[in-house]
Amino acid sequence: MTELNDFSKPIRDPIWKHIWMNDELYALTKTAPFMRLYNIKQLGPTELVYPGASHTRAGHSIGVYNIALKMLNLLLKKGADSWVSKQGAMSFLAAALLHDLGHFPFTHSLKELRLKEHEDLTGELILKEPLSSAVAGTGANPEQTAAIITGNEKNDTETVFFQKLLSGVLDPDKLDYLNRDAFYCGVPYGIQDTDFILSQLIPDKKNGIKIESKAILSVESILFSKYLMYKSVYWHKDVRIATAMMKKAIFTGIEKGRISPEDLYHQDDEGIFRLLEKADYPEKKPAEDLRLGRIYHIIAEKDFESGNQKHIDLEDLNKRLMAEEALAEYFSNQTKSRIDCEDIIIDIPERISFESDLFIEDEQKVFSESSTVFSKEFIKTLVPSLRKIRVAVSDKIYKKSINLNQTILPIF
Repeated sequence: MTELNDFSKPIRDPIWKHIWMNDELYALTKTAPFMRLYNIKQLGPTELVYPGASHTRAGHSIGVYNIALKMLNLLLKKGADSWVSKQGAMSFLAAALLHDLGHFPFTHSLKELRLKEHEDLTGELILKEPLSSAVAGTGANPEQTAAIITGNEKNDTETVFFQKLLSGVLDPDKLDYLNRDAFYCGVPYGIQDTDFILSQLIPDKKNGIKIESKAILSVESILFSKYLMYKSVYWHKDVRIATAMMKKAIFTGIEKGRISPEDLYHQDDEGIFRLLEKADYPEKKPAEDLRLGRIYHIIAEKDFESGNQKHIDLEDLNKRLMAEEALAEYFSNQTKSRIDCEDIIIDIPERISFESDLFIEDEQKVFSESSTVFSKEFIKTLVPSLRKIRVAVSDKIYKKSINLNQTILPIF
C-alpha cells in the first residue's frame, strides 16, 4: 500500500501547525455530531482555575487524527503495509478523528455514573446516518471504524491491530491531550518530543506496537508527564471540587428521577445547564453555583487508603451521598440552623493506572517488568500520592467558621 500522504486540505492548529486531510475526511468535521464537540471544553471546569483552558474536544479530535496519520505512515514504512489495507487505514484515521463523538460534557464529571460508555455512544453514531455514509465516503468501513473505537472483539487481525494503536500508553489520544492541555493551561509538564517518540515505534501485528529498550525513556517521559499533569491540572484541588459539584448535581437528579440517562447522551456544556434549569430538585445547587464560578471551599483533605473500608465505601456514590447527608445533619446541629446536603461535597478521584503492557523487543518482556524506573513497586508508591479525599462546602457553611476538624474525622 502506498504511503498515506496524498492529502492536500490544510488545517491550522496551534500545537501541530499544519494538519493535512482530504476533502472527505474534512467533511466529517462538518457533520452535526462532530460540530457538537466545538461546544464541549476539553477540560470542563478547569478554565475556572486555568483561564486559558478553553480548548474544545473538536480541536483535540483533529489533533488525534494528525498523530494517527503520522504514526500510521511511519509504521507502514516499517512493515505494517504487509497486513494493512487501504480501507483499514482509512477506518483507523476516521476512528481517530471521530473517537470522542459520544463524549460527555464537563470532562469526566459523569464518568462514575451509570451511563453508557462514551465509546459505545460513538460507535452507535458512526453506524447510523448521516455519519455512516460520510465515513464510507472516505474509503473507510463504518463497522470497522466503530469497532476500532469501541474495542469490541473482531476476528480480523487488522482491526485488532488498529484497536491497539488507538488505545495504549503511546496512543495518539494521549500524545495530543498531554501536549494540548499543557499548552492551553500554560504549564510545561505535558510537552512531549512527539516526532521522536513516533520514530521509535515498531509495528507489531498482534500488539499494535513495540519498542526497543533505547526508547523506554520516551515512555517514561509520557508517564511522568501524565503524573505531573494529574497533579497540577487534572486533579488540581479546585478542579476536582468543581468536577464533583457537577457530578453530584447530575447523580442526584438521576437518582430522584428528575433526569434520565438518555437526557445526557449527546449533550454539550450549555445543554447540561439548560437541562438542569428545567429540573426541579434542591441538589442541583452545586451546578448552579459552578455556573457562577463559585467553587466550594475545601475544609479537609486526607490521602486515600486502599485498606481503609471507610475510604472504600466512599467510592460508592450512594454511600458518598449518605456521608454528605450525615455531615449536613452535624453542621445543622452545631450551628442551630438548617444546613442542606447540597452545600457539602465529598470528592474522591477515580482509580488510575501507570502500568503498561507495551512490549520491549530486545529485553523480551513487558514495559513494567523491563529496565524502566516505572516498576510495579514504584507505581504502588506513585498512585497513592495523587488520590486525595477532600471535603468542600459552600459559602453558606464556610462563612460560619465552624471548627471542622473533628467533624470530618468520622467519615475518614
